[in-house]
Formats: sequence, structure tokens, C-alpha cells
Amino acid sequence: MRIVTSDRNFYKTFFPLLIVISLQLLASFAVNMVDNLMLGTYNELALSGATIVNQVHFTLAQLVAGVASGVAVIGSQYWGKGEIDPIRRITAIGLKFALLAGAVFFAVTLIIPDIVLRLFTADEAVIAEGVKYLKIMCWTFLIFTLSNTLMYSLQSVETAFIGTLMSVSTIIINACLNYCLIYGNLGAPELGIKGAAIATLTSRVVELIIILVYIFFIDKKLKMRVRHLLSFDVKFLKDFLKISMPLVISGALWGVAQAAQTSVLGHISAEVIAASSIAAIVSQIFAVFGIACASAASVTIGKTIGSGRLDLVRPYARTLQLIFVAIGLVSGAVLFTFKGIIVDLYSVSDETRRLSIQFLTVLSITIVGTCYEYPAASGIIAGGGDTKYPAIIENIFTWLFVIPSAVLSAFVFGFPPIVTFICLKADQILKCIPNAIRCNRYKWIRELTKSE
Repeated sequence: MRIVTSDRNFYKTFFPLLIVISLQLLASFAVNMVDNLMLGTYNELALSGATIVNQVHFTLAQLVAGVASGVAVIGSQYWGKGEIDPIRRITAIGLKFALLAGAVFFAVTLIIPDIVLRLFTADEAVIAEGVKYLKIMCWTFLIFTLSNTLMYSLQSVETAFIGTLMSVSTIIINACLNYCLIYGNLGAPELGIKGAAIATLTSRVVELIIILVYIFFIDKKLKMRVRHLLSFDVKFLKDFLKISMPLVISGALWGVAQAAQTSVLGHISAEVIAASSIAAIVSQIFAVFGIACASAASVTIGKTIGSGRLDLVRPYARTLQLIFVAIGLVSGAVLFTFKGIIVDLYSVSDETRRLSIQFLTVLSITIVGTCYEYPAASGIIAGGGDTKYPAIIENIFTWLFVIPSAVLSAFVFGFPPIVTFICLKADQILKCIPNAIRCNRYKWIRELTKSE
């Protein structure tokens, strides 16, 4: 039995998707990195305020990712089968669910922003800065849900480069406007954290315009029209809910869990908030290939099942797992090597710098697990049609281990912040064991398409 597949179609499908999605995610995360760096050099209070607001956005992003992933999982199987119309119908359903989530987050954060932010920290100065940021950022919630869902629908038919174009344009616009509006350069007013929010909102609007222009006027695969997006085919609703709801529930609960983690750290000190912000954004940059692996693997496995080539699924899954491990080891080594240089890019206190170095050291180890366990569950297993397993395993570890252990560490035993941080990240290693077992039993292979 060959450990690595020799099928050229696998490499022609997986690696182009991996490269393009990785570039897109790198550019997308770099947008947050730019805000993070520029606000970090402006002042630490602004950095902390933006951090807790970004956690609200992250919670929404996880929920929307669940909806969009459902679109991609089903869509990729229909793509392998050569049927386009069902993909358009599934996309239209997903778009409405995603927009509903965005509208709820928008309304709540617009009406009671201070109450929302108090869930994450009791520091009134940080809350005051965060409210300034959130009152503008809440408008991006509506825009993000649309562009993100449409992007996933294109990925399901192996069109991913448009996401890279979107993200590159976003980072350029965001960086330029941040330079002007945060610091008051080139004759612009000095708006501080408000300037960062305006820059992000503007770049998100441009992002949505780009993908709409591409979908309606350039794309030759889906050939989407406005009437397709406005439609609501009840015949596909049951299929969508069956596949997407576990991902949506899991994404929502995981987003809440991440918010709870931020809240735990946020109630320790402002320095811990700032250090965790640096660690979070840096770990996202280094974990980008693992996340891209999940999307590329999902489409690769889904397309293979949809085309009826079930004999190829097992060798593909084995090859993918080896790729995940290799990417994790390289990412961890690079992060560990450059952690000091990265932290020195920020103008922070000595205590924040010390904590940041400790947090990044922990992440350089756990990222190896992240790059395997996440794409194994959300890429191979979910892409194969079993979306319940990732939801179950994620929430078992999060709610029965991560959150309780972190709360006990921080508020009962009063352990140092680094111990609490380890409790929050240890599951990234622990989940590798059940995910590897599940992945190699192949009970997740399911055909999701239906005959017209």
C-alpha cells in the first residue's frame, strides 16, 4: 500500500487551491496585522480596545464560516458531478442565513456596544476605546457576511484567486488609510482608533464590490445572476440545513468559546490583553497554511466523492495528513525562531513584551497540532460529508476542558498568565489523537448530491 498517492489529479487540484487560498488568507490576516501593528505603535490602550472588538467580529466570522462551509461542502460534490445549478441554489440559501447572522450582530453592537464589550473586560478605559471602534466596525458585519459566503461558493468550483485579489486590495487600502487617519498624516485628521475603523470599513466595501463584479460579469463557471441570489429553493433547504447546521452550531459555540477565552485573559490585566492580541494575530498568520489546507482538502475530497471516484478517497486522505503534519512542523519552527523579532515590532511595555514572548513560545508548539487537527476534521472529514464529527469533537474539548481549566487557573488558583494561556491552547495538541483515529477509519465518506 502506497502511503502517498501518485495520482496527478490530486496534486493538480489540491496544491493550486492551497497556494491561492493561502495567499488570500495571508493577505486577509495581514489586514488585522496592519491594524494591530499601527494601533500598537499609536498606543497600547487603542490596541487593547481594537482587540476586544475584533473578538466580536471573530465570533461572527466563525458562525458565517459554518454557513459558507456548508455551501462549499455540498457545492464541491455537485462540481465533481458536473452540475452547476444546484450550487447556485445552495449559495442563495447560504447567503440569506449568513446575512441574517450579520444583521443580528450589527443591530446588537450598534445599539448596546458598551454592554457587549463589558463581556470581555472590566477596564473602563479599554471599553471606551473599543466603543469608538465598534460603532464604525459594526457596519462591516453586514458586508463581510456577503463577501465571505460568495467567496466560499467560488472555492467550491475551484475558483479561489478572486479571494486573493480581494484580500490584497483590502490590505493596500487599509494600510494607506490607516497611515493617514490613525496618525493624521498627509493632511488627514488624527483619528486614532476611529481612523483604523474607517480604514477597515472602506476596504471591506471595496472587497465586496470586487467579488460582485467578478461573479456577475467575469465568472464563467457559476454564471450567477441577481435572480439566482434572490431565489430560495426549498428543495435544497433540507440538504443545506443537514450539512451546515452542525458547522454553524460548532462555529457559533467555538466563537463564543474564543470570546470566553478573551474574557478570561481580559479580566487579568490590560497587559495580558495586549500580549494575547499580539500572540493571536501572529499565530493566525503562521497557521494560515493549516487553515488553507482545510479549505483545499474539503474541495478536493468533495469533488472526488461527487465524481464517483470513491477508490481514490483513502489514498488522498493519507497524503493530505502527511502534508498537514509537514506544514505544522515548518510553521512551528519558523514562529519559534522569529518570535522575539516579531514582538519587537510593537511599542509595548516590558511586561507586555515578556508575556508576548511566553505566549508565542507556547503557540510555536501548539501550532503543529493546529495544522493537523483542524484540516483533518474540517477539511478531510467534513469535506467527505460528515460535518457532525468536527462539531462534536470541537465542543467536547472546548467546553469540558479548555474553558473550565482556564477559569480555574486564572480565578481559582491564581496561576501566572502563561499557565492559563497553556490551558487555553492545549486542546490543539490533544485533538490530534481522536481526529487521526477518525480520519483513518473512513466512516465519513458520504455522497450528498441528489438527482435532478
